[in-house]
Amino acid sequence: MADAAPLVRYEVDAHVATITYDRPEKLNAIDGAMRRDINAAFDRFRTDDEAWVAIVTGAGRAFCAGADLRSETGDPAGDFPGSFWERPTVNSLESGWEIFKPIVAAVNGPAVGYGVTLLTWCDFVIASNRATFSFPEARIGVPTIVGAIRLPRMINRQYAMELLLTGETIDADRAHEIGLAGWVVEHDRLLDDARSLAARLTRAAPLAQRAIKEMSVRGAEMGTTEAIRFGETLRRVAAATDDAAEGKAAAAEKRDPVWRAR
Repeated sequence: MADAAPLVRYEVDAHVATITYDRPEKLNAIDGAMRRDINAAFDRFRTDDEAWVAIVTGAGRAFCAGADLRSETGDPAGDFPGSFWERPTVNSLESGWEIFKPIVAAVNGPAVGYGVTLLTWCDFVIASNRATFSFPEARIGVPTIVGAIRLPRMINRQYAMELLLTGETIDADRAHEIGLAGWVVEHDRLLDDARSLAARLTRAAPLAQRAIKEMSVRGAEMGTTEAIRFGETLRRVAAATDDAAEGKAAAAEKRDPVWRAR
């Protein structure tokens, strides 16, 4: 019997991986099978030498409609092997900690519950003017966990708590106003604008970017002195790479650098 088609597509072009949630008939709601495919896609991105930046988006008219608790393939909260809860250091978007490459979210429609939580691990959020955002858990009696931890770290705490505790839906303009979305664009421009940003990101040194992101993520959990010492360690490692030598040579020769991510 043939394996089922993946519920998450992974495509690479010009050092940009496009990761597409591909369950449009269910508005890209996440069940156990899709959770496995999400983890696999981000594991692949983390280790893919050809992929320096990722764009995350949804197929069809939704970005991600949250958890699909009616699916026969399992609860996405973790009742299947290899779940986030069984392996909290899994290198998936949910763990966030081990993916230090830039990630751009292109939110093409509704992002609900788990769909908004996924955004809190992204570095950039570009929203279609058709996008909406909500955490409905407070209205259905089952609290969000990771969303409650991550969202107040991403935006102003009061705005985060408004979303988390009311369960109300906001539109793309309000998401931009409170800092959840960095940009709001016309729907038909969404992927073009995301690709344009991703292309800009590939023009910078990829290993330096990863060191900067790791300092930003891990440093937030450290004291100032500890964070500076950690950053100095990463700086010295990055300074010894071929890319660092190429950057210096390109500057001296007044040309564009050719990065190799090594």
